[in-house]
Amino acid sequence: MSPKRGDRAAPPPIGAAYDLRFATTEAAKGWDELSRHAAGNLRRAFDKIRSTPRATDDPARHHRLKGKLGSTLWKGQAMEHWQYEVTGGGRIWYLVDDADRTVWITHSGTGHPKATD
Repeated sequence: MSPKRGDRAAPPPIGAAYDLRFATTEAAKGWDELSRHAAGNLRRAFDKIRSTPRATDDPARHHRLKGKLGSTLWKGQAMEHWQYEVTGGGRIWYLVDDADRTVWITHSGTGHPKATD
């Protein structure tokens, strides 16, 4: 998704930080929805995911997905699929690409992802 006039500018990653990118248009729209409903929580999630995408210090809020959802093929590579709970129902799901130091956001939104129903 290329930036357009009027879009927010995301700061580039520096040092060991990961770059956060949307894997789908739906994930980008969900991110925007989360930013309207829980901006502070979303910013904390962004900072945590960017610095330590595999953090385990708060396993109730931030953990690898379980079972068949725990790994996903992305661009021909198997990648770990993680979740960050932004609010009670709001979630960010993402893939960790260590080779490119990129986190691919596969889902973000204020409700539970349908894959868990």
